[in-house]
Amino acid sequence: MSVAAPLPPFAAIVVAAGKGLRVGGDIPKQFRMLKGKPIIRWSVEALAQAGADVIVSVVSPDAEGDARAALEGIDGLRFVHGGATRQESVRAGLEALADAAPARVLIHDAARPDLPRAVIARLLAALDEHPGAIPVLPVVDSLAVAGTGGVMTGKAEREALRRVQTPQAFRYPAILAAHRDWPGAPDAGDDAQVLSASGGSVALVDGDERLKKITFPEDLMDQATTPAFRIGQGFDVHRLEAGEELWLGGVLIPHDKGLAGHSDADVALHAITDAVLGAVGEGDIGTHFPPSDPQWRGARSGRFLEHAVGLARGAGYAIANVDLTVICEAPKIGPHRPAMRAEVARLMGLAESAVSIKATTTEKLGFTGRGEGIAAQAIVLVTRTA
Repeated sequence: MSVAAPLPPFAAIVVAAGKGLRVGGDIPKQFRMLKGKPIIRWSVEALAQAGADVIVSVVSPDAEGDARAALEGIDGLRFVHGGATRQESVRAGLEALADAAPARVLIHDAARPDLPRAVIARLLAALDEHPGAIPVLPVVDSLAVAGTGGVMTGKAEREALRRVQTPQAFRYPAILAAHRDWPGAPDAGDDAQVLSASGGSVALVDGDERLKKITFPEDLMDQATTPAFRIGQGFDVHRLEAGEELWLGGVLIPHDKGLAGHSDADVALHAITDAVLGAVGEGDIGTHFPPSDPQWRGARSGRFLEHAVGLARGAGYAIANVDLTVICEAPKIGPHRPAMRAEVARLMGLAESAVSIKATTTEKLGFTGRGEGIAAQAIVLVTRTA
């Protein structure tokens, strides 16, 4: 099971005080539903899963109830009322963090729901050398300078230009001081410009096309359009050791050795969990349940699988079927296959007919052939429900 490297401590501000009128509808776009969840919840959950110590949601006073409902159940949240402009809203969020005094802060737009952990990691790493960092993308189209009357008067050099995204990352004392020193007018385009105006350097890191901002109705349609089905695959290996229990497919199997690992080391459930997470683009077990976290020591892997299935459902997908192969010389899987099949079906909310469990050997070759460990691989099909 691969492990996501821990990120440096950070706080986050999610700006959600706007009206979002251009996307249409009778409620602000950040509270519109996207694949089974409010738009704002996607990025707030991503920040929480990345390890944000505290997240400030900046909302308009008349929308705090909507925000609390949209983000119910997420730990470490604070709600702050925004101002007349985005800059005033960000300032309010920064001031709300003064008691926590974080070393680093990410400032993100709620209208960018798909927030990859890799972008967060790149931004935080850049703060080791610079007081600010922003994710950017290259400009691929030719650019024209428009004059009066809709006539081109020149061209802009696209090689020197970048498209700017959020979240934007800052050393907290630097961005707080820059906002406090800002004269108030004109309104800054973004927080990087506020820091730059105060003399702080802003690093450019690779952004991601997934971070597209929802602005117009067609943007919401693009984000909401999901494939009719998706497929994920998972693979896991654990070594066999004397004195350990042998859990496979959620079933305790009598054997002279067991699988060693931080949790119960159930390679079968780990492989299925990674397959579900892969099908809906949610990383792997190590992202959600890092072995470095002591709370998962000895944990039953059924909890991991149920979590992954819940994420799939939240993304608008149902599990269609799972195909698992266990690779080992011993013990014999056949006698335990019915119990394993029943338990996997229970954990995933499936009929047993949707669960296939097979076993094979490697003809005495490799570590499984020598009885040093057990491997498992799984494929999962998910189908769209929303």
